[in-house]
Amino acid sequence: MIRLQEWIHKFEVGEGTRTVRFVLAILALLALAAVYDLREYRNFSTAEAMDAAQLARNIAEGQGYTTLFVRPLSLSLVEQHQIRRHQRTNDFALLKSGHPDLANPPLYPVILAALMRALPFDYQITEQNITHGSVLFRYQPEMLICFFNQALFLAVIFQVFLLARRLFDASVAWISALVLAGSDLFWRFSVSGLSTLLTVVIFLGLIWCLVSMERAGRESQRGGAWFAAMAWLAGALVGLVALTRYSFAWLILPVLAFFAMHFGKRRIVLCPVALLALVVVLAPWLARNYYWSETFFGTCGYAVMQDTPTFPADQLERSLKPGVVDFTLGDYGRKLVVNVSGIIQNELPKLGGSWVTSFFLVGLLVPFVSTALGRLRIFLLLSLAVLTVVQALGRTHLSADSPEINSENQLILLTPLIFIYGAGMYSLLLDQLNLPFPQLRHLATGAFVGVACAPLIFTLLPPQEYPLAYPPYYPPWIQQFGRWMDEKELVMSDMPWAMAWYGKRQSVWTTLNVQDRKGRNDFFAVNDLQKPIHGLYLTTLTMDARFYSQMLRGQDWAWGKFVMDSLVTTNGLPVGFPLKYSPTGPFVSNGHLFLTDWPRWKGHSERTR
Repeated sequence: MIRLQEWIHKFEVGEGTRTVRFVLAILALLALAAVYDLREYRNFSTAEAMDAAQLARNIAEGQGYTTLFVRPLSLSLVEQHQIRRHQRTNDFALLKSGHPDLANPPLYPVILAALMRALPFDYQITEQNITHGSVLFRYQPEMLICFFNQALFLAVIFQVFLLARRLFDASVAWISALVLAGSDLFWRFSVSGLSTLLTVVIFLGLIWCLVSMERAGRESQRGGAWFAAMAWLAGALVGLVALTRYSFAWLILPVLAFFAMHFGKRRIVLCPVALLALVVVLAPWLARNYYWSETFFGTCGYAVMQDTPTFPADQLERSLKPGVVDFTLGDYGRKLVVNVSGIIQNELPKLGGSWVTSFFLVGLLVPFVSTALGRLRIFLLLSLAVLTVVQALGRTHLSADSPEINSENQLILLTPLIFIYGAGMYSLLLDQLNLPFPQLRHLATGAFVGVACAPLIFTLLPPQEYPLAYPPYYPPWIQQFGRWMDEKELVMSDMPWAMAWYGKRQSVWTTLNVQDRKGRNDFFAVNDLQKPIHGLYLTTLTMDARFYSQMLRGQDWAWGKFVMDSLVTTNGLPVGFPLKYSPTGPFVSNGHLFLTDWPRWKGHSERTR
């Protein structure tokens, strides 16, 4: 009986209260995740998420780091490299033997591949869903990936709590964790299928490493070997972050600056060790990319040239002969100035989708008594400056296709740390107020957190979000089109990432033209010289283009004319075009044009030429 009373006392007023609060917090987060998934879950709506998922599936099925989503730019890089190596083959672009992926760093796809091997992923969509589709359709593999990313989000919240408690106190830790848990932007990332939350987990590990080193250096608690090991760990963590997105390798600059400013003579050892660790982590993968394309970063290395007057929108990635020699230094400067201006005006004031960022910005005028807080804030500001420049130069059409929810939103990486400093500034201001009674402090804090979480609260209110990301993605139809094709056949599409993921068929991005004004024909350059194209799949991405500025005068004028001739006028398909058959049904009327070389939907027994 005495033991029972002691046990009850422990959980009421003793150390057990911490365990009770922790368990209740976990249960509350799980309940919030369940409510969010029931009301706001959406199937993948970004090309990046589908690209990473189809690549992970290939890895899980033992096909190596090969992709079904083929970019014309990647075709060009691989083909030119194979020719320079004097390879004796009729498959210079490696379309027939498996095209190596040159667009995705490996960490996230490899982790997803392990997840696909461990969990019961079911990629097949039932005939009932194909025939009688619904806006409530949920694709099971994407739901499992969503649950994985939400587990990472819970890990981020836990990391933020521990870091805030170490830097400030328990009160700031709870405020920071609650504000982050109530961030609508982070919940949207959790169901997006992107690698963002994995990147944030690794980055917060880097912050914990730097905080530990700073404290040990200030208090002289450790020897030189320990500091060297921690510097190696910091460099390796930057390398892991870079293996989710290459541009994050630039974070090594603020890390080196942190070591140089705050570690005295030890910086002579710490800086080279961290830099060496980064090189060791990245070098094997960069060597692999160079082996296939003679470029260290594959197609990602061309991101700085995209979304410029020379290469607007997705033109560069869809080019078989990009002609990058035409790119000038002025194009870099113009892109940097325009995009930095946009970031400062539109993104920094609402960083992380929360006005708590304003407390961080105001807090820059307030010096902290704690040396650790001041030093870490300098690191944060340096990282903010570096990532602003990197994000501005690396911006591509992906940011325009899906504003905020994209892997090019690099400032999101710093948001948890900014929330911690914002919560710390709020706590500091609250301490200056002479409140009439202590309970009012809790009411004020509750109001602060409630207003910070208001976007999520309004998101969860009616109306409910439909899971289907349509238009343009309708997984049942895409998988149906894929089933009509043989496994080794090539499809050309304006959304090849979706055909690769849902249809599980090799799909090349629509080239810049069917036949341009100079007589060049990229379609037949692929069809005749690299691999026959047996299907063409065009969606609202092409058919919803503006009639004059995009269809007639824009970069997609050839495909716009193709659609006009095929569906609107009486000109018909271009002379000699090999794909002449289209299925009947609701497809074209809903913005899905599918052409093949024979009526496959009637069965292979009725094949015609």
